[in-house]
Amino acid sequence: MFKESMEKLIITPETKIYDLLENYPLLENKLIEIAPVFSKIKNPVLRRTITKVTSLKQAALVGNVSLNHLVNELRKEVGQHTETFTEKSESGKSLLIHPVKIKETYDAYLDIDAGGHPLGKVMSDIQKLGDDECYLLITPFLPAPLLKKVEEKGFKVSTENDKDGSFKNYIWK
Repeated sequence: MFKESMEKLIITPETKIYDLLENYPLLENKLIEIAPVFSKIKNPVLRRTITKVTSLKQAALVGNVSLNHLVNELRKEVGQHTETFTEKSESGKSLLIHPVKIKETYDAYLDIDAGGHPLGKVMSDIQKLGDDECYLLITPFLPAPLLKKVEEKGFKVSTENDKDGSFKNYIWK
């Protein structure tokens, strides 16, 4: 337990991963223990970018873990009381709608593994979509913050978790 942390940031579902780790650097290992997919935060580029926009609520979706479990395990680790949080999906919802024609497919695995972030490419690519076209983004985890930005731009999103663990994210107008 981190006795010196008692007066620091109160951990909530809205807490950004970046703020969490700035206040409680030793929670990095706990995050990875809860969901190994969080090991990606060791990548310096992702650490400086994606953690600043990803809340614990979004991280729970990405890590496929209960929001209550994630927040309360982190709270216990720093001596904060636990509570029950409502688990409502943000961009993790799946509309189960498959648009007519996939115009372009972007497999983001290589870029992500190399420390890149697909947001810029995706935002640029989807601007070129016609009304009956779809963009397929393939990722190793649910890119909840990216999908939220896409939806904020007026696009529709449908996500499927493949048997191999990858996520197929369909984006259209």
